[in-house]
Amino acid sequence: MSASALTYTFLGPEGTFTEAALLQVPGASDANRVPCTNVNTALERVRQGEADAAMVPIENSVEGGVTATLDAIATGTELRIIREALVPITFVLVARPGLKISDIRRISTHGHAWAQCRLWVDENIPNAEYVPGSSTAAAAVGLLEGDAHYDAAICAPLVAAERPGLNILAENIGDNPGAVTRFVLVSRPGALPEPTGADKTTVVVPLPEDRPGALMEILDQFATRGVNLSRIESRPTGQYLGHYFFSIDADGHAADARVADALAGLHRISPATRFLGSYARADEQKALVAPHTSDAAFTSAHAWVRGILGGEPGA
Repeated sequence: MSASALTYTFLGPEGTFTEAALLQVPGASDANRVPCTNVNTALERVRQGEADAAMVPIENSVEGGVTATLDAIATGTELRIIREALVPITFVLVARPGLKISDIRRISTHGHAWAQCRLWVDENIPNAEYVPGSSTAAAAVGLLEGDAHYDAAICAPLVAAERPGLNILAENIGDNPGAVTRFVLVSRPGALPEPTGADKTTVVVPLPEDRPGALMEILDQFATRGVNLSRIESRPTGQYLGHYFFSIDADGHAADARVADALAGLHRISPATRFLGSYARADEQKALVAPHTSDAAFTSAHAWVRGILGGEPGA
């Protein structure tokens, strides 16, 4: 299938950081790109076969996991993460022409963007009220529609540059100049991307029962096999108070013996474990693998056990 025949959904409208992440995918610039108002809609179009894949935010270096995405991919028809992208995040404050910073009373943006600019706002517009927006770009575009119930928006510089009706009041207003957001490309289940040696595996593990040591049993599946975790977050299942699942990123690919063994251990402890994918790391950082957790070590160990069962001498 040619790139132009593919359809991608993303958290829109056009000009969001999510679209910038999508454009890192080879061929995406020539593909059909469909903006969606929220993560659930973007993913549901993939589930229904209306799109080949969706690009959605999953983690921010300042705010941590994007709960809307973590929850949406943990439930419903299974999906697979096939790629990740990293996007440096910078913000500008925009308003309609004629307004000054001193005129601003209400500001709209996405919740993660607001959290990353809160110190700047407190210092420069201390009495400003926050109005939640579905995305940074949606908040900015809303200013052009004439009936916005807010005065300004925090968005990406690209959004302001592409819309002449927006006036930039302040640039680089993020509290952390090194902020980065991680995005994932999600498709329907299929063949896994090939291992690269610098991979990541994502799983969702429900806590089987709330008792002392239950979480430790889950973590031990990784620790005893030398699998490092780069992210672990708890999220409520929504079934009842105190019932949680854990969203986990582990270094390595399901094709790696140590990771495969850890996944099998997780499934024994929590049969409802959901595998969300193994894919190349965007930063290309290779995992540190101890000799006793290498594929060769696992192969040798399994051969030794087979020898015991087969009655081979010296086994």
